[in-house]
Amino acid sequence: MKLLKEKIESEGIVLNENILKVDSFINHQMDPFLMKEIGKEFAKLFKGEHITKVLTIESSGIAPAIMTGLELEVPVIFARKRKSLTLTSDLYTAEVYSFTKQESSEITVSNKYMDAGDNVLIIDDFLANGQAAIGLAQLVRQAGGTVSGIGILIEKSFQPGAGEIRKQGYRLESLARIKSLADKQVQFADAKETIHQ
Repeated sequence: MKLLKEKIESEGIVLNENILKVDSFINHQMDPFLMKEIGKEFAKLFKGEHITKVLTIESSGIAPAIMTGLELEVPVIFARKRKSLTLTSDLYTAEVYSFTKQESSEITVSNKYMDAGDNVLIIDDFLANGQAAIGLAQLVRQAGGTVSGIGILIEKSFQPGAGEIRKQGYRLESLARIKSLADKQVQFADAKETIHQ
């Protein structure tokens, strides 16, 4: 997606060869126009999949998921990473390891909001090792639903997540694929280029 790549080039900060900071437009301060365009792009990519729900994980995935749900005209669910006093039973749960935060957390979704009839589109901001997307897919499977696809804003193609997701048979659509962050420079991968096996 040209607009997202331009934002990454102009505002993204490469901290090291593994971490790209995008907090000025995605995961601290958000660019609403960009989020709207991201929602339109995901809706276009997955329009034939009969999506009934959009699922993400708190918190950086919420804005693009909301915009995607708006375009698809379906509800949006976000998996919680923290325990809630009002969400204590009848939960789908999965363990997820965060590459960026270097910690594991148990993600949860109430069983009131997903069931066997759902065709679910998973949306997340980054794909590195694939743990968040795979954990969200586990929640959908626990509900008996179908993962209709996984939409990622920024895929770090040099890490194993994309390969892992495809190996598990899921359709993956990434709006920006990064081949390398070496020398504090963002290098984008071509649309079909395979980087990590």
